[in-house]
Amino acid sequence: MSKATALTEEEKSIIKALLLKGWRNQDVHALINYERGATINFGRISSVKKAAILPATDETIDAYQRRKRSFDPITGLNPYHHERLVRAREAMILAVTIFNNGAYGFKTEVFAVLANIAWTYLMHDYYERLKGIQILNADGTTFALSHMLSRTDCPLSKGVKQNLDALKLIRDEVEHRIFGRSDGTWLTLFQACCLNFDKTLVEFHGDRVSLRHNLSIALQFGKMALEQVAQLHQHDIPDNIKALDAALTAGKTEEELNDIEYQFKVVYTLDSASKGQAHIHFVHPDSEEGKTIHNVLQKFKIADELYPLKPGDVVAAIRKAGKLFSMADHTKAWQKHKVRPPNNATNKDKTDRTHCIYHSAHKDYTYNQKWVDKLIVEAKSPAPKPLHPSAQEPVATEDIA
Repeated sequence: MSKATALTEEEKSIIKALLLKGWRNQDVHALINYERGATINFGRISSVKKAAILPATDETIDAYQRRKRSFDPITGLNPYHHERLVRAREAMILAVTIFNNGAYGFKTEVFAVLANIAWTYLMHDYYERLKGIQILNADGTTFALSHMLSRTDCPLSKGVKQNLDALKLIRDEVEHRIFGRSDGTWLTLFQACCLNFDKTLVEFHGDRVSLRHNLSIALQFGKMALEQVAQLHQHDIPDNIKALDAALTAGKTEEELNDIEYQFKVVYTLDSASKGQAHIHFVHPDSEEGKTIHNVLQKFKIADELYPLKPGDVVAAIRKAGKLFSMADHTKAWQKHKVRPPNNATNKDKTDRTHCIYHSAHKDYTYNQKWVDKLIVEAKSPAPKPLHPSAQEPVATEDIA
């Protein structure tokens, strides 16, 4: 196999023809090296000048220069060299652009079809150009996306595959069903599909080809009301769409449904604005701000409603049940059952949420009734008090013969 820095036969003939036309060495060098994977040095140009090589025709030179001018200066992609990859990106850009365009009502259908095409082209490019694997079936057709997802050498994660399987179910329904106003039903699936696509693009080809530079948050003329968002899935959705939605989640575990690569959910807050206007502020759940909001919106609510008991309340409840129990006993209990970490632990939030939760704001732990019930069963009952002597029954004695 020739080295990457070695000139191809085409390049040699192009260089020979350009030198005969009076091009300077540095100009030929610049043309050949433009967007070339491994650049060549000036010595390669000089070696062609001295060698007996058949120069390229004018038509061949024109075609070569046209290919060189076709490189995208931002992504480095060329429709002649990376046709499938270019089409994959364009298909996904079209899918998102149409979905975000308020003038169209054919959103879910178009997104499902175009996103499927985008992923198919991307995986075709992966297998054929990156891995050198023929993507043709015996009948001359190319690999279907479902086939590539089922291959043992498929590089995609389980969450990404499940997201694409869900997208395929939606796409298949497009041919036979009217989707009505169901565009918001699978927003989490579509958003995950977009993020997965861009992440896979970057993993395969580097950050240069990322779609983050092309697409962003869609602007809109109307303010979204929280009440409208909450009721989005409750109106104008056909029964067949509800059935399809159920089919998408059937058989999946809670962990699979919560996989960010299967469906993407955001945490948002309202920023205060003048004249009482409410603006939605999107926050990534893995960011520091997102984690803080998660504590406020979820953990505090859970603590107030499901974990209302402080250690003193636990001790009092157990004593009220007629058991001997002290604060020292409670300390031994949580240490024994490992429901919370030690006082000097770095990660204080690592609790057994079956019984306990940590509050980062006021730095303490609270417990639920289930914890109290568990300790009541384990706690000792007080020893019975001895009866007064006058109330004692007479002790039987043996007769002495």
